Amino acid sequence: MEEERIFVDPVLYEGSPADAADRPENERACYAFLDGLGISYLRAEHAPAMTIAACEEVDRVLGTKMCKNLFLTNRQQTDFYLLLMPGEKPFKTKDLSGQLGVARLSFASGEHMQRFLDITPGSVSVLGLANDKEKRVRLLIDADLMRDEYLGCHPCRNTASLKIAMRDVLEKFLPATGHDYTVVTL
Repeated sequence: MEEERIFVDPVLYEGSPADAADRPENERACYAFLDGLGISYLRAEHAPAMTIAACEEVDRVLGTKMCKNLFLTNRQQTDFYLLLMPGEKPFKTKDLSGQLGVARLSFASGEHMQRFLDITPGSVSVLGLANDKEKRVRLLIDADLMRDEYLGCHPCRNTASLKIAMRDVLEKFLPATGHDYTVVTL
């Protein structure tokens, strides 16, 4: 199987695109939300990046690693979780289930992802929490990721990637969305 590679513009951009009229609404709203909070970020444009492996060039250009974003649910599909963790770290459901006191976790559906985060599969990002008006999604952050100075994530679309200070995510973005976070150890 041939490894998926993506093209990344070698130029980093600061902030949102000068003309975002041709961008999807959820991406434009993401930039507007970050800009409204005074959060600075670097941006790289690229072909769709559906996996962590596809983001190697993005990592190089941004000078940070993209984090793995997993959208999970309990068996009853009544509780939803967004897990952020280092991209290279393997995920074992039982390790997280035990910490949360949940019998069984699985990946949530694309329909739930769209409903709560206004994001499609392959574009999952902490920035989607700005769209979770019902506060249905609980944010979980792996302890190893908390040590990073920057967070690499998509602006609700997987054709661009952002480098944002972790401090800005925790101290500005999350409070503005009304979400808190739980640190987990995987």
